[in-house]
Amino acid sequence: MRATDEHPLLPTLKRQLVERQIERREFLRYATLLGMAAPAAYAFVGKVAGERLIAPAEAQGALPRGGTLRLAMRCQDIKSPHTYSWVESSNSARQVLDYLTVTGVDNITRPSLVEKWEPSPDLKTWTLRLRRNVKWHNGRQFTADDVVWNLKRVLDPKTGSSVLGLMKGFLLEDVETGEKDDKGNPKKSSRLWDANAVQKVDDFTVRLNGKSAQLAVPEQLFHYPLLILDPAENGEFKVGSNGTGAFTLTANEVGRKQVLKARKEGYWGGGPYLDQIEFIDLGDDPAAAVSALASKQVDGLYGADIVQLEALQKIPHVQMYQVATAYTATARMQPVKPFDDKRVRQAMRYAIDSNAVLQIAHRGLGQPGEHHHVSSVHPEYAKLPPPQRDVARAKKLLAEAGYPNGIDVEIICRPQPAWELLAVQTMVEQWKEAGIRVKINVMPSTQYWESSTACSARRRAPSTSPRDARPWLGSRPSCRMTARSCSRCGGRSSPSTTSACKASGPTRRSTSSVTS
Repeated sequence: MRATDEHPLLPTLKRQLVERQIERREFLRYATLLGMAAPAAYAFVGKVAGERLIAPAEAQGALPRGGTLRLAMRCQDIKSPHTYSWVESSNSARQVLDYLTVTGVDNITRPSLVEKWEPSPDLKTWTLRLRRNVKWHNGRQFTADDVVWNLKRVLDPKTGSSVLGLMKGFLLEDVETGEKDDKGNPKKSSRLWDANAVQKVDDFTVRLNGKSAQLAVPEQLFHYPLLILDPAENGEFKVGSNGTGAFTLTANEVGRKQVLKARKEGYWGGGPYLDQIEFIDLGDDPAAAVSALASKQVDGLYGADIVQLEALQKIPHVQMYQVATAYTATARMQPVKPFDDKRVRQAMRYAIDSNAVLQIAHRGLGQPGEHHHVSSVHPEYAKLPPPQRDVARAKKLLAEAGYPNGIDVEIICRPQPAWELLAVQTMVEQWKEAGIRVKINVMPSTQYWESSTACSARRRAPSTSPRDARPWLGSRPSCRMTARSCSRCGGRSSPSTTSACKASGPTRRSTSSVTS
C-alpha cells in the first residue's frame, strides 16, 4: 500500500529496484523527479542495499566562512541571462540570481526556489510549490508572478532562449507564420500550446499544463539560462541588479573581471560562506593561467587545457582528480547547402576516426565520441558497437548527394582551449581522404559566438547534452579540467557558488580537478 501523497509510479520503481531491474542511480533520479524527497530516496536505496548511502551534501560536512575566492574564467557579456550560450556567463549570474531547481553532482534534482513539485499521474501536469521565505534584494516578496513572467519569456521565440527547444515538446506547439523561406517552404514559429500552459494558481503556486507526458521537468528548470530575473528589469542583468541570491554584482568588465560581494542580509538558502568572489579573465594564453595559479594570484581555474596538464602536475600546492562525465566535443553543421542533405552529414561522420581524434587532440584522456547524445555516465547509456571509419562509404554518400568530386566547406573554431583546434585540424586531415576539403577559420574566443549563424560548420564543446539531430564528431574528452588551489579562500559560498567552483550547471562533463 502506497502513501497517499506518493506518485502512483513510485511503487513500481521501488519494486524494480528490489528486483534489480534498475540500478541505484536510476532509482534515485527517477524517484526524486517524481517528487520523492532526496533523503527519503537515499534511505530507501540504503535499506534495499543493506548499507547506509551518504548524499554529497551530507558527506562534505560543515564549511568554513570568510575569505575571497579568485577564479580564472572568461568574463563574458552577461547582460542577457535568458539567452546565455556559455556556462561561464551563468557562473557569474547565478551568484545573484537563483534557479527554480538545482541538479547536483549526484544527478539528483532538488528544490531551490521551488520548495516541492507534484507531477500528475500521467506526467502532463506539474504543480510547483514556491518557497514563502524568499525575498528579492530590494525587499519585495518572491511570488508566482515572477515565475510565470520568466517562464513565458524564455518560451517566447522572440527572446531567443535555448529553453524553448528544451521544453518545446511539453509546452509549445508549431504555428504557421504566413512567411516562406528561400526554398518556398512555409516558415513556422512556436507558441504556448494552451493559454493556461503556464498557470498561476495562487501567489505561491504555479502549474505547468503540458500537452504530453514529461518526466524531466524539474531537470529542465535547471537549464543554465533559466535564471529567475526580476520582471521589473526586463530581462537585463547588470551591476546592482536585483536578485534572490547570496551575492551582489559589484563590478563587471567584459574580458577582464567580474566581482561579487556577499550580502549582509541572510540568504534563504544558507550561507554565504565567502565574503567575495572574483572571476578574472586571463585571456586565451594557457601559460598565463598556469602562471597565475602557480604564483597564487588566483585560487583556481574554471577550465584548464590539455596542453597545461604537465605544468599543472608540477605545481606543488595542487592535487589532481579525474572523473568521467559527458562533456562532449561536437562539430555542428548549419542547415545550408551542402549540409541540408543528410547524406553529406553522414559522409562527414564516416570520414572521421573519433579515437584518432581523441589520441591526437586530448592525449587519449577520455572516451571516443559515439555519434549520439548519451554518455556512459548517463543511466540511459547502453554499450553499442563503436562507430568505424569508412572512407569509401563517405565518398559514395557524397556522390549520391550529387557531389562526386567532393565538397569545399569551412569550419569555425576557437584557438583555446588548444585541444579544440587540434581536434579540428585532425578531422580536416581525415576529411581530405574522402574528398571533403575544409578550410579552418580560427576566430578569437570573444568573436566566436558572434559570428554569423550562416557559417558552414562550427566546432563546439557544449556544456549540456545537445538535443539537435546533427552528427556528433570528434571525441569525448575526460580532461575538461578544473584547477583549484583554495589555500586562501574560506570555503565555498553557497549552493550557487558550489556550482561555479565545480563548473556545473545542468551539465554532465568530463572533469579533472586540481586542488590543494
